[in-house]
Amino acid sequence: MPEENTAVLEFLQTRRSRPAKLLQDPAPDRDALLPILTAAARTPDHGKLEPWRFIVLEKAALARLANAVDQCGRESGRSDEDITKARNQFENSPLCVAVIEVQKPSEKIPPIEQTYSTGAVCLALLNAALASGWGANWLSGWPSHSSEFCSAALGLSENERVAGFIHIGTASAIPPERPRPDIGAITTWLDS
Repeated sequence: MPEENTAVLEFLQTRRSRPAKLLQDPAPDRDALLPILTAAARTPDHGKLEPWRFIVLEKAALARLANAVDQCGRESGRSDEDITKARNQFENSPLCVAVIEVQKPSEKIPPIEQTYSTGAVCLALLNAALASGWGANWLSGWPSHSSEFCSAALGLSENERVAGFIHIGTASAIPPERPRPDIGAITTWLDS
């Protein structure tokens, strides 16, 4: 049995994402980001398929994506409010890691398990950034679900999709705690 690690357990029980709109410079540089990405890549992965990859979006790339949101949003008939909200996600971010699900053919591993593994990577990346002392937030939004945006702005293939945009930087404020699930209400114990 592994040794108990109460510090990690306490971190997980008290972790709190930092709203993306409260993130500012500085953001981790490449050397600081590599251990965070390494931790995220240690996610459960049935069949060792690695059905995910990372795209690190630095300042110039974030500005380009903000502009791509405008173009794609207008072409797809999005409201000005939707476009502005999505644009701000990229324009105001100090650094962002796009976690890309890469569906891989497998007779043994169904696509849904690859999707679950990719979602786990997003959470592991978020938690690794927070544990490293950075502010971080996992966002999606309509651009992540737009095949046109993902293809044009991120160069994704047909077998790829955005699982999440993990924004990382320095938190300018600590948000108040929010209500958490009532464990008793969502847990069923079966003893037979």
